[in-house]
Amino acid sequence: MEEVRLQKYMADCGISSRRKCEEYILQGKVAVNGEIIKQLGIKINPKIDIVSFGGKQIKPEEKKVYILLNKPIDYVTTAKDQFKRKTVLELLKGVEKRIVPVGRLDMYTSRCIIT
Repeated sequence: MEEVRLQKYMADCGISSRRKCEEYILQGKVAVNGEIIKQLGIKINPKIDIVSFGGKQIKPEEKKVYILLNKPIDYVTTAKDQFKRKTVLELLKGVEKRIVPVGRLDMYTSRCIIT
């Protein structure tokens, strides 16, 4: 695996979105090889570097599951909705893996793919 930006690696590990991971980096909550990182643009080699968030080492999820869902109308394709609308995650409460919705976000569309 080649070098990747730190925030992308963190997002791939399931910490949060890339933008939120950038905030964590700027807040000094992330360490690479034991050194606190407080600037963006850092690249890491996932095969060599050890990344910690909140004092715990993080690693990418090894196996991904893909779910194709014919989303009902009135649900939005997002993990959280600022307007308190129903999300596709509510349809998948029994799934124990991390769920990342992708696809059209509007509530009037009736299909999406979830990874």
